[in-house]
Amino acid sequence: MKNKKTILVTGIGGNVGQGILRNTIAHRKSIRIVGVNVETVTAGTHLCDVVYQVPFAYDKKYIPEIRRICKEERVDCIIPSTDYETVYLSKNRRSLPTIATSSYDVNLTFLDKYRTWQKFTAHGIPFAETALPSEYKGVFNSDIIKPREGRGSRGIVYEPKNIKKYPDSFVVQKLYKGIELPTAFYVTKSGELHSMITFSRELLGGMTVKCTVDHTYDKQLLIIIRQMMKHFTIRGSCNIQSIATIDGRVIPFEINGRISGTNSIRSQFGFTDVAWTIDEYLYNKKPKPARLAFGSAVRIQLDVIYPDVALKDIKNKNTKHYIF
Repeated sequence: MKNKKTILVTGIGGNVGQGILRNTIAHRKSIRIVGVNVETVTAGTHLCDVVYQVPFAYDKKYIPEIRRICKEERVDCIIPSTDYETVYLSKNRRSLPTIATSSYDVNLTFLDKYRTWQKFTAHGIPFAETALPSEYKGVFNSDIIKPREGRGSRGIVYEPKNIKKYPDSFVVQKLYKGIELPTAFYVTKSGELHSMITFSRELLGGMTVKCTVDHTYDKQLLIIIRQMMKHFTIRGSCNIQSIATIDGRVIPFEINGRISGTNSIRSQFGFTDVAWTIDEYLYNKKPKPARLAFGSAVRIQLDVIYPDVALKDIKNKNTKHYIF
């Protein structure tokens, strides 16, 4: 077992985690993968050598359980796939194996949309106008309510009728009309911008279902990324969610300080941030140069079939299965 490097991937039940698993296997089949999730049996279970059920990241039992798993499985590197896990893992990084993420302070900022807006505004970095429900004065032409911390695209309400009924665990943002752009960029351990890629996309239930590589707004986005790197010590993969407005302005509205959900797609167009993460944080090697290509993608649904196996008996990739 020790001849193989071992990584721990969190959140294997989500599309981010599953993309990380698939890209890891495609990059180096020799890597041993430990997957963790709040449920044992998920769509990512069949890709892992071993799977553990863990509490939510904000549960007081989460870090002790991750420590126990890392010790038992001799984990060399942790790759988090959710916003909360970047925060709690980076806060406790001294007692854990190598964690492929930015610092605790950076992760804490990007988890909180209101805090991100405050800091971006202070540094002159564009960001969607944002307010807490308790202080909102009805100044935006069009509104959107969303959870203040993390949660992907869940809990969003467009044009809410009564903003004051929402607690300050939510934020109000100005609703901009235009094209939604997810932009991924990778910063090396030495602090250099390695590469960036942007999609224009269509969403369904908060998930990208169609996307096209889009270089139209690269100049504006590069300026924003450089500003972010100047004021925040970002390391590894980072994701900007923004709107390209009708008049051509790029307005970020959320930052994810982690590998994001389109990692499986963008790896096929040369932005291999999972491979770069593994090379740097697991093997201490410089990431290979990016070879970006143009193209588009449509997501489909597949099924993992376990013949003659009950859900409670599904363990890992060695449980007999096939993809249909």
